[in-house]
Amino acid sequence: MAVWDDVVGQERVHAQLSAAARDADTRVTAEALRERPPDASKMTHAWLFTGPPGSGRSTAARAFAAALQCTSPDRALGGEPGCGFCDGCHTTLVGTHADVEVIRTDLLSIGVKDTRELVRRAQLSPAGGRWQVIILEDADRLTEGAGNVLLKAVEEPAPRTVWLLCAPSIEDVLPTIRSRCRHLTLRTPPVEAVADVLIRRDGIEPDVAMSAARATQGHIGRARRLATDERARARRATVLKMPLRVEDIGGCLKAAQELIDAAAEDANQVAEEIDVKETEDLKTALGASAGGRMPRGTAGAMKELEDRQKRRKTRSQRDSLDLALTDLTGFYRDVLALQMGSEVALANLDVRDSLDRIARASTPEGTLRRIEAVVACRQALDSNVAPLLAVEAMAVALRAG
Repeated sequence: MAVWDDVVGQERVHAQLSAAARDADTRVTAEALRERPPDASKMTHAWLFTGPPGSGRSTAARAFAAALQCTSPDRALGGEPGCGFCDGCHTTLVGTHADVEVIRTDLLSIGVKDTRELVRRAQLSPAGGRWQVIILEDADRLTEGAGNVLLKAVEEPAPRTVWLLCAPSIEDVLPTIRSRCRHLTLRTPPVEAVADVLIRRDGIEPDVAMSAARATQGHIGRARRLATDERARARRATVLKMPLRVEDIGGCLKAAQELIDAAAEDANQVAEEIDVKETEDLKTALGASAGGRMPRGTAGAMKELEDRQKRRKTRSQRDSLDLALTDLTGFYRDVLALQMGSEVALANLDVRDSLDRIARASTPEGTLRRIEAVVACRQALDSNVAPLLAVEAMAVALRAG
C-alpha cells in the first residue's frame, strides 16, 4: 500500500507532493554521487498544510514525510517515492523513524520552551534517513513568542531539514512564517471516499461506514470514532435532541446543562484513560516506594504533571463541546435544506422525523438565525466566555428562532 492511499479525496495535493518528493529524491541522490542537483525543483524546505477539520492535513504531512524518507529500490527504475513497504516509509508511518519528529499538543497552546527544543533539533543533520523532517500538527496553537522563535529556523533552515506545518487556515499562522512556506490547501473529502476508507482500512460494515461518513460530513477522524465508539454515538444523540427541547425557558436551561455535562463526561473519559497511566509511569520513574510514598524532592514534578493534565482536560472539554456545536449546525443545515427544497444530501438521515418536525414548525429565516446563534456560541467560547452561560444564551436564541 503506497503512503498516499490514506490521503483521501486530495488528488491535486497528492500530485504536488509526489512531484516534490521525486525532486527531493533526485537532489539527495545527486549529492550522494557528488553531482550537481537540478536547478529547478518543486521541493522546498517549509510547507504549510491548511484545510477544514477532518480534511487530513496531518495525514498528508505524514505521507509526504514517508515519501521523503523512502528507500525503495524501485526509485532507481523510475518508481514514485512513497512505496509504503520499505523501512523508511514504514517507520515514518508508525512513528518510529529517528529523523521524523511529529509534534502535537493536547494543551491549549505551544509555548516558547517547547519551540526552542524543536529549533535545536532542526539544526541537526539526519541521523540515518534522507531528510530531517519536523511535522508540527498544531501550528495554529503557537503562541506569539513561540512563533517568533520558529521564524528564524524556517527562515534559515539546515540544508537537509524540512518543516511541515499544519493549521486550519492560513490566517491561523503568523504572516512572517506563512510567507516562507509553500502553501497547500486540502478540501473536505467526499462522503463516499471517507466511507471507502473506513471499510477498506478499518473493516467497518458498509452501511455503518456510510452512515458515519454522512453524519460527520466527510470528517475522517470523527467518522471513524462515530462508527467504532458507542459513547460517541450516545453523545451525538443527546446533541441532536436539543432542538426539540427548547420549547420553554426551563427546557432551554435544562438542555444547555445536559450539553455541558455530556461534553464534560466525554472529556473525563478521555482524560481518565491517559491520566492514570501517566501518573503511574511518572511515579515509577521517580522511584515511588511499594506503598506509594514519593521520594523527597519529587513533589514539583508531580505538581507539573497535574497542571498539565488539568490544562489538557480543559482543552478536551472545549473540543468536545465544539464538536457538539458542529453537530448542531449540521442539524439546522439539514432543516434549511428541507425548507428550501434543496436536493443536497442530508447528513442526519437517522433523525429525519426530527428534521421534518422542525422544518414544518419554522421558516428558513428562523433557521438561519438559529445557525447564527450556534456560530455566536462558538465565538463566545473562543473568547473564554463561561461555557454554561454561552450555551444557555444559545439555547434561548434557538427557542426564539
